[in-house]
Amino acid sequence: MRVGRREIEEMIEAATVDCYNESEQTTGWLTMFEEHLVVPFETTVLGVRVVVKKVDLGPEDNIVAICVRGRARQVIPILELPIPNPPPRGAQWVEAHRRFCGDR
Repeated sequence: MRVGRREIEEMIEAATVDCYNESEQTTGWLTMFEEHLVVPFETTVLGVRVVVKKVDLGPEDNIVAICVRGRARQVIPILELPIPNPPPRGAQWVEAHRRFCGDR
């Protein structure tokens, strides 16, 4: 999944428009994930196949992926979530969010 710089900039603008602080930016990103990232999807975390069931707001005002395997459940920060190949539809939003967080 290769996303061009211009597209990333447009995605960042869309996610953070009218946001005045970090909390509002987090909510903007969560909204974009909810609208564009298709869940569930499978990925591998520490060598184990898991299903990403949803993306949600974490306890530290961060965005997390809710991953399950059988009856086990794990919350992983979205910035640390490995994106599978091929990526799920909307995964470019995770890449845009990573770039946004890395640029701050």
